[in-house]
Amino acid sequence: MAEAIRYKCKLCGYVYSPLRGEPHNGIPAGTPFEDLPETYICPICGMEGKGKIGKWGFDEWVPTKFVCSICGYVYDQNRGEPHRGIKAGTPFSKLPDGYRCPVCNLDPKIKKEFGPVGTNGFEPLNI
Repeated sequence: MAEAIRYKCKLCGYVYSPLRGEPHNGIPAGTPFEDLPETYICPICGMEGKGKIGKWGFDEWVPTKFVCSICGYVYDQNRGEPHRGIKAGTPFSKLPDGYRCPVCNLDPKIKKEFGPVGTNGFEPLNI
């Protein structure tokens, strides 16, 4: 799947990602938001009794922070990494091909066990 479009609930902040779907609700990974049934409701708002927030209650959402799944380092596009030549405002998708987690890259134990941790070792931070 190319660049996945995610949607965020306006009320609770839950993020629907087609990359993970909602298997527990019968929605397999790879299901675009547009293909969700008209009866879809936010799983968080529905469980918390906040009402039946349907697809109409979601806005398109683009993550600006990504977290390293190994060490927890957060890349923030608003901050960038100026000390490494990455200007503030640089989207995660535009990082150089050889980008490595700055924390994992300095730890020889991590490099030995996991190899170089590049962009594929990061996940969107849903905040």
